[in-house]
Amino acid sequence: AWKCSQLPPVVISASSSLQSKGNISLLGNRKLFFDTHALVCLLEENGFTTRQSEVIVSALVEIMNTNLDMIYKDMVTKVQQEIALQQVMSHIGGVKKDMIILEKSEFSALRSENEKIKLELQQIKKQVMDEITKVRADNKLNLNLEKSRVKELYSLNERKLLEMRTEIVELHAQQDRALTQTDRKIDTEVADLKTMLESHKLDNIKYLAGSVFTCLTVALGFYRLWI
Repeated sequence: AWKCSQLPPVVISASSSLQSKGNISLLGNRKLFFDTHALVCLLEENGFTTRQSEVIVSALVEIMNTNLDMIYKDMVTKVQQEIALQQVMSHIGGVKKDMIILEKSEFSALRSENEKIKLELQQIKKQVMDEITKVRADNKLNLNLEKSRVKELYSLNERKLLEMRTEIVELHAQQDRALTQTDRKIDTEVADLKTMLESHKLDNIKYLAGSVFTCLTVALGFYRLWI
């Protein structure tokens, strides 16, 4: 039989198998070993009876089993982890496949929508070009009409200006003829007046000469009478 003084106080090991050892079962095949006899001896050395030490060790084993069960309840084994990883990777592969299919379908939809928009843009471009061509033709026609109207107005103004010039020239000619006739009439009147003045002058000279001779005759008559 082992003595308490010959044993280590507490031994915890994952592979050792000492006499009177207790074990704590873990998840799967994992076990945690420690020396319950050494713990009983340690308790006896510290004043506990053998019965009290065994009860304490049993309670301690039960508590440790409960705690370890709670700790390892949410843990998985390596095999389970690999299975879960494979499931996750399979799920990721399925999601990736679905995303590729969705992307292709979305890409096809976008391509068809792009083609539709391109056709609509081409139609709009064609309509705009037709409208631009129509507007250019209308503007060109209006410009030609406006040029023709301006040319007609210019020709009409030229004819009116030529007529006005002709009328002005004719008026100047009429004025010149009137002035010439007036000058001639004035010259004729002046010549007539000169002739009349000459004739009156001669008459006055004749009258004055007759008056002088008469006066001389009278004077000679009075002179002879006085003599």
